[in-house]
Amino acid sequence: MQIKRSGTDPSRVGPAEWFTGSVRIDPLFQAPEPGRVSGGHVTFEPGARTAWHTHPLGQTLIITSGLGWVQTEGGPIEEVRPGDVVWFPPGEKHWHGATRSTGMTHIAIQGSLNGKNVDWLEHVTDAQYQR
Repeated sequence: MQIKRSGTDPSRVGPAEWFTGSVRIDPLFQAPEPGRVSGGHVTFEPGARTAWHTHPLGQTLIITSGLGWVQTEGGPIEEVRPGDVVWFPPGEKHWHGATRSTGMTHIAIQGSLNGKNVDWLEHVTDAQYQR
């Protein structure tokens, strides 16, 4: 058994190459080998969002507070609230973040394939970020 105490890993600012707006990432866990799953607690201020991206083994989001938007390529922007769980299948191009007026926090869980858990793509434009 291993207990990882809260605050073990410091909070990080979401890098501008992957995010638009103010984003804080609090690492939660990285399973030791042979495990491949990691998780983080991500907080988006109003208007903040990820860039488009994919995950080689998919991603699960558990919305914990606020109000957010999620979208897959070619689909509508969907609203998410606390308690909602979102699954993005492997390779599905998507983005997620806060609404324009309300922040959102989620737990993100994803697996790694050959040491990689995400492929970052282009930023979501202001025109795309409309509901």
